[in-house]
Amino acid sequence: MTDTYDPTRTAILLVDPYNDFLSEGGKVWPALEGVATEVGLLDNLRAVVGAGRAAGQKVFFVPHRRWREGDYEDWQHPNPTHRIIQERHTFALGTWGGEFHPDFRPAEGDVVVQEHWSQSGFANTDLDFRLKQHGVTHVIVIGLLANTCIESTGRYAMELGYHVTLVRDATAAYRPEMMHAAHELNGPTYAHSITTTADLLKTPENGDH
Repeated sequence: MTDTYDPTRTAILLVDPYNDFLSEGGKVWPALEGVATEVGLLDNLRAVVGAGRAAGQKVFFVPHRRWREGDYEDWQHPNPTHRIIQERHTFALGTWGGEFHPDFRPAEGDVVVQEHWSQSGFANTDLDFRLKQHGVTHVIVIGLLANTCIESTGRYAMELGYHVTLVRDATAAYRPEMMHAAHELNGPTYAHSITTTADLLKTPENGDH
């Protein structure tokens, strides 16, 4: 059965589209570049977001916490990623790396939700509330990273009752085996649809309109 996406009830969740992740010169880009280039990440993100906007779907920006001085220092249980952010100052507030990639900046009608501290875009943010205010039932989760923030956000969305779509080539990870785990092993345990950009855009509400 082909999934359909009523544009009035579907949202694109664009997770962490920062320069540090997506741009040449970004702090994390060198670790992602191989996989991102292989899957055509940037072009596919542009295609999904562009088609979604054209179809009338809401685009929700789901940004990671931009590092500030003192972040995580008084936490009881910072995880390894928090420690790396402390060291690297990833997505630092007020820096180029902490700005959205120039091709992925909020447009009129988009929604920017509160920054998430860890991996889920829902935990300790207003994402669920904002989605419900717009009557959203279906979420298409794209961005970075496939096996961390995308997986955590998608799994949490499922727990809250949303229909969840993952797009294999509109995300990336540090290594191919992480992509495999995200889409072949873990994704099928929570996502309702795991597709590609090309197949997603073939649905009537996402391209053939």
